[in-house]
Amino acid sequence: MKDIITNELSKALKNGDKERIHTLRLIIAAIKDKEIASRSSGEDSEILEETIIQLLKKMVKQRNDSIEMFEKASRTELAEKEKLEITIINEFLPKQLSEEETATICDKAITATDASNLKEIGKVIKYLKDNSSSSLDMSLASKLIREKLQN
Repeated sequence: MKDIITNELSKALKNGDKERIHTLRLIIAAIKDKEIASRSSGEDSEILEETIIQLLKKMVKQRNDSIEMFEKASRTELAEKEKLEITIINEFLPKQLSEEETATICDKAITATDASNLKEIGKVIKYLKDNSSSSLDMSLASKLIREKLQN
């Protein structure tokens, strides 16, 4: 995946797409930081695709938080810039499940863990993290589980 992102960066450089260049450089820098951190902790220097996916999801979450703050401060131009970065980052993430598919998976997780109230949400989330693919949007899943357990 790192190679794909690097190739996309070289295409963007050739095309002179400044926003895309900026975002792709941020992604590559984050990947390199993660590789350095894993090297210093004695792990393999090449990071796995799953780790890159988690890194990209974290970047999207950070940008969503920024959008929320920018919109509260009436800084729409900055919010639009963050939305564009999210669009570019999402190109490298696996397609996320729909809300209906996520709700079905959440129902199965609640049944599997025998959760009956909001205090047991942690157990359901842990089950989902252990048994779900990277295409599951955990923030949406968390919201749906919270709604289901409150009732």
